[in-house]
Amino acid sequence: MNIRLTGLIAGGLLVLAALAASVALGKSMVPLGTVVDAFISFDGSREHLIVRSVRVPRALMAMMVGASLGVAGSVMQAISRNALAGPEMLAGSNGAALLLVVSMFLFGYTSSMIHVWAALLGAGLASLTVYVLGSLGGGMTAIKLILAGATINLLLASLVQGILIFSEQSLDEMRYWLAGSLTGGSMGMFLRVLPYMLAGLVIAIMASKQINLISLGEDVAQGLGLKVGLYKAGALLAVMCLVGGAVAIAGPIGFLGLAVPHIARFLVGLDYRWIIPYAALLGAALLLLADIGARFILPGEEISAGVVTAVLGAPFLIYLAQRKGG
Repeated sequence: MNIRLTGLIAGGLLVLAALAASVALGKSMVPLGTVVDAFISFDGSREHLIVRSVRVPRALMAMMVGASLGVAGSVMQAISRNALAGPEMLAGSNGAALLLVVSMFLFGYTSSMIHVWAALLGAGLASLTVYVLGSLGGGMTAIKLILAGATINLLLASLVQGILIFSEQSLDEMRYWLAGSLTGGSMGMFLRVLPYMLAGLVIAIMASKQINLISLGEDVAQGLGLKVGLYKAGALLAVMCLVGGAVAIAGPIGFLGLAVPHIARFLVGLDYRWIIPYAALLGAALLLLADIGARFILPGEEISAGVVTAVLGAPFLIYLAQRKGG
């Protein structure tokens, strides 16, 4: 059997194991037998209610958010040909957060399609803005991308805080979400954005061959007859769906979309037909594990999964910036 296919199967098993652990582990430990019984013979007990209404939805959200951010980061790095590109560096996460906060401030906290579209549009516009700014003046470099991303990220974060300052209640309700948390994730919002996230994954996987060519350079891709503009637009659409959906559910989760593509490339090389599915599985598994860790790092307290990914990802970003600088 192809070693890459074997790795893909192993990655799927890892996701399933992390999914099971996420449902079973927490302040209240739930045996896996009880998890199965909660769906086969639900009896209304406290454990069954925890499994069905809290643990399983949270685990499914973590799986989809992690997969979406991993794939979005892979696509961004391919089309920009920059190892430092990602939902965080291209401000996609903060762009989605800004428009989502604006829509919640204006229309309330109900899980409406307005919030979904706000997150999707914010992710796309912010990423496009940073990409354009980083490409000005002789082409994109790692330093220009970092500067453009840092500037737009700071601007968007300041705007978010400025909006929230008008309402103390809004700030209290949004603060934990803005740290990147799956705790308060709405199942209603998850079901609303799930079709868009799945569409983004399908687009990325189906376009992986063309993304491969774009990653070699636009001149090479055009010389091989590829309509680069069309496929870049499709890639941006996929990123909008993936990042916007992820932020709508869990807030801006840091560094996952930056680090996962590098791990996938280390495992399977430079072929995006393999990198993208590997990134989906790795992203899902890593966010599930980060969310489990967030429950146990502080005794008696639970921190945001985004804090865990940030602590682990910040040294990785410093390493990449030093290696790719200029």
